[in-house]
Amino acid sequence: MRINLASVFVTDQAAALRFYTEILGFVKKTDIPMGGGVSWLTVVSADQPDGVELVLEPSGHPAVAPFREALVSDGIPWTSFAVEDVQAEYDRLVAAGVVFTQPPTDMGPVTTAVFDDTCGNLIQIAAQK
Repeated sequence: MRINLASVFVTDQAAALRFYTEILGFVKKTDIPMGGGVSWLTVVSADQPDGVELVLEPSGHPAVAPFREALVSDGIPWTSFAVEDVQAEYDRLVAAGVVFTQPPTDMGPVTTAVFDDTCGNLIQIAAQK
């Protein structure tokens, strides 16, 4: 068994696609119109085009908003992305205008940082030491 898909709820799929591709560096994998102005929209790591797909999932379900608001309020990231060097990625993203809620922080065996994805989520980046 392996992970094939992971999801992140987004308030606007077009804006999310721009952020996740142009700022974070992911690549669009799938964009299938599903009607009602939404798509089955996925991105993948540029380094692993056949790897795990991240679904940019519309956040229209009524349960999503209060759940996400609670996570953000408590400073809890929705998901985590692996990077080689947290400080270097932090510097790159800050230069691109990304807002971090947690700067690079030593957490023992890993270093982490947390940013706002502009789509309603906090996202963690992490690198093992």
